[in-house]
Amino acid sequence: MTTMEAGITKAGDSLGGVSWNILGQTYKPVQRSESSFAFDTLFPPGTFVPPHFHPDQDEFIRVIEGDFSIWLDGAEMSATTGDLIVMPMGSKHGIFNKSDKPVRALFWVAPALKLYDLFTQIDKKTDPGEVVRIALDYNIHFLPPPAA
Repeated sequence: MTTMEAGITKAGDSLGGVSWNILGQTYKPVQRSESSFAFDTLFPPGTFVPPHFHPDQDEFIRVIEGDFSIWLDGAEMSATTGDLIVMPMGSKHGIFNKSDKPVRALFWVAPALKLYDLFTQIDKKTDPGEVVRIALDYNIHFLPPPAA
């Protein structure tokens, strides 16, 4: 990993012009170092990240615009513009845009580990099952769907 440089990533920009499409959501890396990784996101209405957990990363979300429905360790919660969502390593969580408007948010994880590489691998994949299989190689564990 390269050494982090001081500076400013301008609004709307990303590191190296990178932009990933992950199951209909847009992710743009804005900071990357060994200790942390941050990315801007856009979740169109109806998109979500299914429940999963990171056994060795803390994850945070600052909602910039809109409303997320959060499932965190079995509890349903809501987060709106300005809220900070904290998901300690090992916590089971899912992120959903159940509204009729897009949600913009800044996500970050610490430590960075290989999340950037995972996003590169799953960019433009359309099969959720394939995304789940690939994520396991990066120690991100998706939970099985609830029993009907």
